[in-house]
Amino acid sequence: MRRKTKMVHGGITGDERTGAVSVPIYQVSTYKQPEAGKHTGYEYSRTGNPTRHALETVIAELENGTHGFAFASGMAAINAVMMLLKAGDHVVLTDDVYGGTYRLTTKVLNHMNLTHSFVDTSDPNAVEKAIQPNTKILYIETPTNPLLKVTDLNKMKQLAEKHDLLLVVDNTFATPYIQLPLDFGADIVLHSATKYIGGHSDVVAGLVVVQDDQLAERIHFIQNSAGAILGPQDSWLLLRGIKTLGLRMEAIEKNANKIATFLDQHENVTKVYYPGLKQHHGHVLASKQAAGYGGMIAFDVGSSEKADQVLSKVKYFTLAESLGAVESLISIPARMTHASIPKDRREELGITDGLIRLSIGIEDIEDLIEDLSQALV
Repeated sequence: MRRKTKMVHGGITGDERTGAVSVPIYQVSTYKQPEAGKHTGYEYSRTGNPTRHALETVIAELENGTHGFAFASGMAAINAVMMLLKAGDHVVLTDDVYGGTYRLTTKVLNHMNLTHSFVDTSDPNAVEKAIQPNTKILYIETPTNPLLKVTDLNKMKQLAEKHDLLLVVDNTFATPYIQLPLDFGADIVLHSATKYIGGHSDVVAGLVVVQDDQLAERIHFIQNSAGAILGPQDSWLLLRGIKTLGLRMEAIEKNANKIATFLDQHENVTKVYYPGLKQHHGHVLASKQAAGYGGMIAFDVGSSEKADQVLSKVKYFTLAESLGAVESLISIPARMTHASIPKDRREELGITDGLIRLSIGIEDIEDLIEDLSQALV
């Protein structure tokens, strides 16, 4: 099956018993057993639920994996992956990683004697220098949040194999419609499914996909033991969102390309970050390892004051923390998504007070460009 067809027909579709074309919402916690200690596939919904199982099956297919896992949030998914580690282990992470991942790593996992190094993973030499004898996970975002840096998945896999590391890729920005990290040798792919996979600002969820059976057993054990599972209602919302993911990503990227070009030519914009622009540092690599450039754009207007002026004037861009929805969103990473990162560290990375992040939606492109044009005056 091709990509959009797989999103509609992949995994478990419908209900054979009733003929329903949509997977039912199994709002149930426990299941009748024919004999003590024996069940017919489900025993307790923390361990497994039919609606969640349908979601986990289709996301595994979309990522070309074999096992999927659905969690109560993207951070719950990331935390579950980090629970594969033990005290004394070390993790190498992308430097401009999502603020929530930074907070989890530096404020929670550090209390469990897990150490970390943040490096520019678009530089393989920097990554290798950061690897220590106790390093166990190489964790990357590509493209990154919010500076849209692109990391070479092939080179990261080579380093992971050389040093016996698990390669973990946050694929939230790209989605499986654009990028398939498992095909490049990643061990684990994860998503904040709150974003593009849900796509309608109405669900909070996280997803993990693997190919290795033993790794799947370990993650399922953590999922069941820690219990941060996704409920059936939210699982159903993601199943519905996935069916239009391809259509949404095509419309979003079409808009994003035009908006990035507009911003790049605007006199009041000092810099634009978008992999689809030919001058972007990662453009050539993104063109090779992905089927598109996505719908996230960051641009700098030079100061916090100018950024606030833009926020006060836009009409069709909603000021909000999240991304990946059908409506266009706007945010200031330094004061919102990445506020948990110390100011000196933000400035070192290039996350300035004048940096604005856009999540492009599916509105008419003329309205979006007109809105930005009047806001940038």
